Amino acid sequence: MIRVDQAGEYGAKHIYAGQLAVMGDRSPAARQIAGMAAQEDRHLAWFDREMTRRGVRPTLLQPFWRAAGHALGAVTAAMGPEAAMACTVAVETEIDRHYGEQLDTLGDREPELAAAVAEFRAEEQEHHDTALAAGAENAHGYPLLAGAIRAGCRLAIGLSKRI
Repeated sequence: MIRVDQAGEYGAKHIYAGQLAVMGDRSPAARQIAGMAAQEDRHLAWFDREMTRRGVRPTLLQPFWRAAGHALGAVTAAMGPEAAMACTVAVETEIDRHYGEQLDTLGDREPELAAAVAEFRAEEQEHHDTALAAGAENAHGYPLLAGAIRAGCRLAIGLSKRI
């Protein structure tokens, strides 16, 4: 569970880095993305500490997630601010589902982990809502773009559980 969550936060960090590399830091969308990226950095730091504390190894796919995340971020940002926000909506939709499943599985057994997942889930939902409000659904080809990104997220989650 921790390996997968760390991999997801690692990927999110690099998606936002790719978007900001293309968008710069001056537009309203870039400022929103930078704020979301700061939260992802905090989530990643927490999971990194937990991996060390619990002796959990990272996914062997981490170098791939770095490159894929950066590329996804750069491509969606190059498509425009709405597409960058569509990427956030798609990713956060899958993360919300994933974190919800984890909370159901954890129950009362791991209160510290469950509290962190619940907190991070709420922040991911804020990212989702912020991106919707910023016009994500106005991105060219939104249903196809969001669907493809969501499928990629599900694949990344599944692979990170196993590899």
